[in-house]
Amino acid sequence: MSREHWDALALSVQVAVVATFLNAVLGIPLAYVLARRVFRGKTVIDLLITLPLVLPPTVTGYYLIVLLGRRGWLGGPLYDLTGWTVAFTWYAAVVAATVMALPLLVRTARAAIESVDRDLEKAAYTLGRPEWRTALEVTLPLAGRGILAGLVLAFARALGEFGATLMLAGNIPGRTQTVPLAIYTAVQTGEAAEALVLVAALTALSCAVLLAAGRLGARAA
Repeated sequence: MSREHWDALALSVQVAVVATFLNAVLGIPLAYVLARRVFRGKTVIDLLITLPLVLPPTVTGYYLIVLLGRRGWLGGPLYDLTGWTVAFTWYAAVVAATVMALPLLVRTARAAIESVDRDLEKAAYTLGRPEWRTALEVTLPLAGRGILAGLVLAFARALGEFGATLMLAGNIPGRTQTVPLAIYTAVQTGEAAEALVLVAALTALSCAVLLAAGRLGARAA
């Protein structure tokens, strides 16, 4: 592979790792709240989280441009204040990957948390444990395999993200070009051999992640 394609592979892994971390920080608490709390607006929040799963990625990318672009609702004031915009940077690729992967983690982790026996949590409460300690010491460990599965799905989704990344981050070699974008470029320019190598590299990396996750899940069982 060329230096450009190695850069794309490194950026893809970097974006997927950061996006998975952000998904864990945001998604696991969201999944817990959706699984264990009843509150007004819950359906709306669930809908907003799930939408990227059913919308075309380009539509989600357009919404992100409207929100974070140089003239966006949040991006506009940020650009006026600092002269910096997240669009067409690798941070934009992280944002796009995080948004697109979040529904997979939240829905998987929520199902795992909902499957935990409530009587075990009630037993913890009777021993004087507050809710946050019960969640950390009882609920989340028992739901660990489901949460791990959600994280793996989120990583794989972030690794293969294309449409929203193209809309918000662009396809700039060496800056925002990830492997899916490099494959797209190689196919468009007739570089079939390069495209095949990149496809094989991404497939091998995805298989390695799935195997590693399977071993971690087996140890946690």
